[in-house]
Amino acid sequence: MARGAGILLAVTSLPSPYGIGTMGKEAFRFVDTLADLRQKYWQVLPIGPTSFGDSPYQSFSAFAGNPYLIDLDILIEEGLLLQEEVDGYNWGTREDEVDYELIYNSRFKVLKSAFERFDKDSEEFKTFCEKETQWLEDYSMYMALKDEAGGREWLLWEEGLKNRDGETLEKYRELLKEEILFWKFLQYKFFEQWNELKSYANEHGIQIIGDIPLYVALDSADVWADRDLFKLNGQGEPVEVAGCPPDAFSDDGQKWGNPLYDWEKMETDGFAWWGRRMKANGRLFDIIRIDHFIGVARYYSIPAADSNARNGKWNRGPGRKLTDMIERTLGSNRIIAEDLGVAVPAVKKLLAKTGWPGMKIMLFAFDGNTANEHLPHNYYDGNLVVYAGTHDNETIVGYFRDKTAYELAFLYEYLNIQKKKDIPDAVMRLAYASVADVVIMQMQDLLKLGNEARMNFPSTVGTNWKWRVWQGALSEERRTWIRTMALLHRR
Repeated sequence: MARGAGILLAVTSLPSPYGIGTMGKEAFRFVDTLADLRQKYWQVLPIGPTSFGDSPYQSFSAFAGNPYLIDLDILIEEGLLLQEEVDGYNWGTREDEVDYELIYNSRFKVLKSAFERFDKDSEEFKTFCEKETQWLEDYSMYMALKDEAGGREWLLWEEGLKNRDGETLEKYRELLKEEILFWKFLQYKFFEQWNELKSYANEHGIQIIGDIPLYVALDSADVWADRDLFKLNGQGEPVEVAGCPPDAFSDDGQKWGNPLYDWEKMETDGFAWWGRRMKANGRLFDIIRIDHFIGVARYYSIPAADSNARNGKWNRGPGRKLTDMIERTLGSNRIIAEDLGVAVPAVKKLLAKTGWPGMKIMLFAFDGNTANEHLPHNYYDGNLVVYAGTHDNETIVGYFRDKTAYELAFLYEYLNIQKKKDIPDAVMRLAYASVADVVIMQMQDLLKLGNEARMNFPSTVGTNWKWRVWQGALSEERRTWIRTMALLHRR
């Protein structure tokens, strides 16, 4: 990857008058901001449709886009919506936070109005549906059936639908014809708007780094449509699920609940499902960060009945067979491997073979151990992506806020500073000055915000993924500092 800097900001975190960030004018304005700040990368969180808990890492589809991101002002300009219709809904009062309950209850009603005015016989729409049919048919059917079932997951549907009986599916395909078309319309509009935004970013010298979870959600069209690719019992329920073992941050580990892939079965057709997934995401993004890359080399399986991850075990993953297929599908210099977490030697070996860059986190660096791999003087080459912290971490300000002078002594000496207020800029400056090819900073850290702006606290539900940046948050002084860091360190 070209030496450069970037900002991590979820699309949902952009300003918007309608409660959540979208692919509208503020997204284009953010691209302009990145270019002005001499940045080369915009990293986003996963952009798939979210389910209960609103986590972008638990999506109804590994291929579809999130309807929440469809910009309503663009639909108004196209004559599909009226301004008074949109203004008739309550989108929330806080510009720094998403109210997902309000969005859920309002957004689809508004989008239904747009669908009713949409020309369903347009050639562009028909062409899109034909081109994307391999995943679009199952996804649209799944979402229509899910609505019909009151939002329940597919394991609780009637037997014929749960087990994809041909006659039952045909009956519901006719019964829910209009609803299925609605979900196709949403995807058509999502991809239309995304492609415009990505083209604009690329034209302005900005590459978009996308983030994809290694695993998919049990409550998804992917598992419902391709049950044989996952380790499930005869009723479609997982016996073992994904997660990670206990570590310094969690005594119980993390039990995510995602079904595990049947890697042996996937290998029989050359990982065709993964090939389709990577090809689809390769069109969406310039570079793809694979979350929990450890699971490609060794994956952790937890008994589904357990309440925590303590009794899980390590298993051999697909390794080089999968990474070779990904490289053939995407070409080179397209992947970032999120290799954080429990040290697994097989991961280091696999990364060395692929040549893909791994990650370093500045928040993990200052434990007093001069051999700590996250300290910049221990970076053995530049093939790295360095973060102050990711969406799963505290902000810089939040992380160091309650540390004692004794705990901070090593950090103060290393950064050549004396006051806590100087920590954020010193940490980010150190990352910028490192040999790492790419440095990415969260917008929250660039704004020097505390943990009130934290994006996610792993293993919790209900308070995450809500933070938004407000209009005018970046002062001219802050812009000058960021721009200077990029220019000073040849980023």
